Amino acid sequence: MPFATLPRRATSPRTTSRRATSRRATSPRVTSRRLTVLLPVLACAVLAAFTACAPEDSATGGQAGATPSKQPKASGTTSPSPRGCAKGDLDLHAPGTLTVATDQPAYEPWFADDNPSSGKGFESAVAYAVARQLGFTASEVTWTRVRFNNAIQPGPKDFDFDINEFTITDQRKKAVDFSSSYYDATQAVVALKSSPIANAKSVAGLKDAKLGAQVNTTSYDVINDVVQPARQAQVFRSNDDARQALANGSIDGLVVDLPTAFYMTAAQLEGATIVGQLEQKSGTPEQFGLVLDKGSPLTACVTRAVDALRDDGTLEELAKTWLADVAGAPVLN
Repeated sequence: MPFATLPRRATSPRTTSRRATSRRATSPRVTSRRLTVLLPVLACAVLAAFTACAPEDSATGGQAGATPSKQPKASGTTSPSPRGCAKGDLDLHAPGTLTVATDQPAYEPWFADDNPSSGKGFESAVAYAVARQLGFTASEVTWTRVRFNNAIQPGPKDFDFDINEFTITDQRKKAVDFSSSYYDATQAVVALKSSPIANAKSVAGLKDAKLGAQVNTTSYDVINDVVQPARQAQVFRSNDDARQALANGSIDGLVVDLPTAFYMTAAQLEGATIVGQLEQKSGTPEQFGLVLDKGSPLTACVTRAVDALRDDGTLEELAKTWLADVAGAPVLN
């Protein structure tokens, strides 16, 4: 449901006529008494007006108007509250259209057939659900392609928001804004069944492995922070490049988020298996957020839209539809 601003209440004719009363002489004593009575009343009225108009902070993100979530969610980025979240009030990259970005290629199960505009795949469906919350129809959404690494670099953006499995981190918040989380994820290790690590039961079993991940991803960070392998992890420009390296034996294992791991082993890598999940040192899952320009006036409104989709169960239903097979992978302790 789009967010609408409330109309101003018209001035009452009775109020206007009272202001136009005759200027009758008033004694100093009467004036003093009137001020004594009116000052507390006026103070209360002013205080009430400011209290009613003050923005409410999000429970986690500190953003005005965000609805508290029933589940813990990573905080987005604090930005100045815009004039309002009605469609006509939004400060858009291109007038009249909501510009949404993602990478190319766009992988399953997040997108279907590398076609973000289809509405198929979890992140495509989430993007259109956010658009509806902001008041846009599907025909008013324009997709653009931006490389993962470019989207999280400092500088102006050619989109209103980008959806591409971006994990919310404090380091990235220095360069871009994030909405609140729309999905909680863990990282997982994918290997060929013939790999020496295919039957690893713990993180210790990965120490001597040649591992790889896409550049500038939390998958790569998890290798260094959690596994801490004896060999330096290899970095790849894309998951496609990393998957090819795994297929030809250049690396023993590939680290990706769990839904991607399930899709790779089911449809992209013959003879592959999920070795197991890697837990963050904090013990909490990673959380994906929409990326916006640093200081974007849309951040508060987009966060409000994501929170509404979480609260009404839409995000959960979309996850069941598109990520239903993500379950059952062992955890590597």
